[in-house]
Amino acid sequence: MQFNETHFVKAFGKHLRALRKAQHLSQEHLANDADIPINQIGRIERGEISTTIGTVFLIAKALNLPVKELFNFEKN
Repeated sequence: MQFNETHFVKAFGKHLRALRKAQHLSQEHLANDADIPINQIGRIERGEISTTIGTVFLIAKALNLPVKELFNFEKN
């Protein structure tokens, strides 16, 4: 299977969900900490949208992780 943008966006969202759950955070809690709309977290995690680098920075900061950790996933 070819790894394209759609697969990457979905894999990113799946990884973000795993990182959030590993910290026992709800989508609402993460959204509040990152100061972004809660529905945006859900859409990112479901791979419905390709988010901005600015939003990635805010999410990483809210999770207290380096930005590169959000991209540390295997292609599935």
